[in-house]
Amino acid sequence: MAIDWTNLLGTIGSSAVGALGTNYAANQAASDATQSAQTAAQMAQFRPVGITTRFGKSGFQYDPTSGQLTGAGYQVAPDVAAAREGLMGLAGTGLGQAQQIQAFQPQVNTAAQGLFNLGQGYIAQTPEAQAQQYITQQQQLLAPGREQALANLTNQQQQQGRLGLATGGTMAGYTAGAPGLQATNPQMAAYYNAQAQQDAQLAAQAQMAGQQQATFGQGLMTGGINLAGQGFGLQSQALAPYTQYAQQAINLENQGLNALTQGASLGSLGASQAQAAANQYAAGQSTANQAQRAALQGTVAGLTDPISQLIRGLSATPQTAMSSLPTTFGTGSYYGSQDLGQYL
Repeated sequence: MAIDWTNLLGTIGSSAVGALGTNYAANQAASDATQSAQTAAQMAQFRPVGITTRFGKSGFQYDPTSGQLTGAGYQVAPDVAAAREGLMGLAGTGLGQAQQIQAFQPQVNTAAQGLFNLGQGYIAQTPEAQAQQYITQQQQLLAPGREQALANLTNQQQQQGRLGLATGGTMAGYTAGAPGLQATNPQMAAYYNAQAQQDAQLAAQAQMAGQQQATFGQGLMTGGINLAGQGFGLQSQALAPYTQYAQQAINLENQGLNALTQGASLGSLGASQAQAAANQYAAGQSTANQAQRAALQGTVAGLTDPISQLIRGLSATPQTAMSSLPTTFGTGSYYGSQDLGQYL
């Protein structure tokens, strides 16, 4: 049986061209889908807007190849920058003053501790013990004068011959069976009565003195605490100028920063709108690509003849396609032990 090589090669060539065309169309569809995705991604990119205000301007850097945002910054106006630096200079001076006051705090703490310890000494005793101590101290002060007064009175009575004189004694007492009143020397009685009255007054004063001493000790302790607190308060007051100047400088800096934040806000607004447009674009392209892919799949599915299968095998695995060709010309393979010439 002779083989019609002309028809066979024509069929192979036609099938090969069709298969190659189908493969090209499929690759083109994939390329279109990729391009559509890239276009949608570029449409949805965040693109901030440059803003210039009285206080400063914003700036953005983009990758020259991809167009993506790579950096952002802002620059304050020259006069605003000069004012900012002036305020920062004043803030530095204020900070130095605050540091000097802080260095003075240990001395304040030492003085405050001394007052506190002194107050503790005053309240170490109870008010009763402090009252007794007061009476003892006052009587020690009065003792010399009392001895002199008694000696003078005794000498006077002796010179007048009245020393030892006692009058006013009685036999009856104030109640039945009670002893009568003893006779006394009028001048001596007046002397000792005055001394007893003075001791009673000292006792009343001692109670007040004990209370006053406790209050005084408490005041010293409170004064020590307040002194330490005033030292720390002085530090806060000394730091106030630095804080105020620094805050004013920050306010000026923020005015320049507003240009960057405003540009980013406008870019975010535009990005949301671009995202919506990109979604619509991507949806439309996806529909078109699916339709094109379905058409290509239908075309390929129609190529079911052995030659088309051969061509698909050649395009997929060119080194082994011929070995899988159906043997419709005999029992041996085309590159096997039989000679094709016997069929001519």
